Amino acid sequence: MGKKRKQREVEAPQPSMKDETAPQRPKRTLMGWKDKGGEEKQSDGPVFRNKEKVLITCSRRIIYRYRHLMLNVVSLLPHSKKDNKVESKESKGGNLNELVELRNCSSFLFFECRKQKDLYLWMAKSPNGPSVKFLVNAVHTMEELKLTGNHLKGSRPLLTFSSNFDKDPHWKLLKELITQVILAFHLFSSIRT
Repeated sequence: MGKKRKQREVEAPQPSMKDETAPQRPKRTLMGWKDKGGEEKQSDGPVFRNKEKVLITCSRRIIYRYRHLMLNVVSLLPHSKKDNKVESKESKGGNLNELVELRNCSSFLFFECRKQKDLYLWMAKSPNGPSVKFLVNAVHTMEELKLTGNHLKGSRPLLTFSSNFDKDPHWKLLKELITQVILAFHLFSSIRT
């Protein structure tokens, strides 16, 4: 064995004196300088958390063009959840509502392909909300349009409606349903101002 070292008495470090002439710099963050006054949060109540999500699914035997359209819709809606294909015979009514509840969603978009040429889009609020069936014509995907990229992917979409949607009650209902299903809320948008 080796020799033991002599133990020395450790001197306590002296506290350093701060220079009172130079002010202390604020903390640096990714978004810039952080002021000390901005650290205090003013909470008047509980924070609003919107948990509305949209389930997007399709029927079996859907052709590739309609499937790409569905994937484009999934990529444009930041608050959506994609699910596997379901049987179109079983998708009517209750089974689709159960699937929406299992995924903790509040509404759904269902792409139904019939005879491999007609595409129907079902839009509904679950479990007992209104439902709307659209016939989709002239499908063009984002790959066909050769877009350079979505620079604002995940941001809130801009919805505009004509004045006809304010005339009759069924048009008002349709406008409200489209707004609730498609419009992303502040918590889901990735761009913060």
